[in-house]
Amino acid sequence: VCGADTTHELEHDLIHYMYFRKNRIAHNLMLGLAWLARPTTINPWVRRQHHFNHHKFSGTEADLEERTLSNGTPWGVLRFFMICDLMLSTSVMIAREAGWKSKVRLLLAGARAYVPLTVLSWSMWYVFLVFHTVDYFNGVPGLYVATHGLSALVAVMNTLVVVLIAPNVLRSFCLHFITSNIHYYGDVDPKNFITQTQVLDNPWFWPLQLFCANFGSTHGIHHFVVGEPFYIRQITARHAHQAMREMGVRFNDVASFFRANRWGVVETP
Repeated sequence: VCGADTTHELEHDLIHYMYFRKNRIAHNLMLGLAWLARPTTINPWVRRQHHFNHHKFSGTEADLEERTLSNGTPWGVLRFFMICDLMLSTSVMIAREAGWKSKVRLLLAGARAYVPLTVLSWSMWYVFLVFHTVDYFNGVPGLYVATHGLSALVAVMNTLVVVLIAPNVLRSFCLHFITSNIHYYGDVDPKNFITQTQVLDNPWFWPLQLFCANFGSTHGIHHFVVGEPFYIRQITARHAHQAMREMGVRFNDVASFFRANRWGVVETP
């Protein structure tokens, strides 16, 4: 799992063309391997478009990347499941869209982003959960598999889920929880870096940070210095945080969790 979180940061740097900019074969090979290592996430070539858009319109309705991760959605059961599953989150966004044209446009964008690897991975995850739940409560666990000649197929599914998919589900949840809460939404100026993100470096977040490469502490730096590789951010974080504090960047603004990631306090009438 911890290796996959580093792969996410490596993919992010590749999206910004930091490695093998002039060697398209090596560059695209690394992007493809990153997707194979993290099959529950979005196609990295499609993500590049969304991520550049995120930098242009961070915290606005046009920021599809963070909205898909539940940024700006009030906390509750729905947001929890949106954080867990990208395709479920996209389905919720489609349902919220006004007008069939907008719904179809978002549906096609989702298909382009998730087919085939993401769809296959999440399908296998849910088949695994449903199959083993039903099998367990069937009275004699394993009997159905043995009597229907499914042992080899189920063994392959179990191996893929335990080795690859389940660790990525955990990693994705940790990353999506952190990123959807460090970014402000709705009442921010996308050109004002101060109000785009906060820094989450409180020790209480370390169980999550361990599975997303300390993302909550270092990602805000990226909004100010876009071309800096992820490992440099880790090394220089202490000095960068000092400068960010002086500029007015917020640290550990947990109250924003309860105001749907708004920068300002929402006044009730």
